[in-house]
Amino acid sequence: MRKLRWASGVGVAALVVIVLAPLASPDPDGLERVAIDGGFIDKAQAVLFTILPGYILPGVGDGTIATILAGLIGLVIVFALTWGLGMLLARRRRARDEQAS
Repeated sequence: MRKLRWASGVGVAALVVIVLAPLASPDPDGLERVAIDGGFIDKAQAVLFTILPGYILPGVGDGTIATILAGLIGLVIVFALTWGLGMLLARRRRARDEQAS
């Protein structure tokens, strides 16, 4: 019960952040600001691939809705990866415990 309450709290907090994300400042973040101030922003290398470039869902006309949808997709991806890794680790632990006994 305690784990479920904790997970629910994290999920609600993540949803609140996703909904409020469009209200975030459009100014560069700390690392980008340092690169601009230091004059080496143009030396940045392109990423190999992007799932949702600019944290916006392509094809959605409203930028606010596109940002919220991109956040929700990201949340689902992270949740699925974390859940899968947790299940894999739990299975390995059970197998190791069975071998030890």
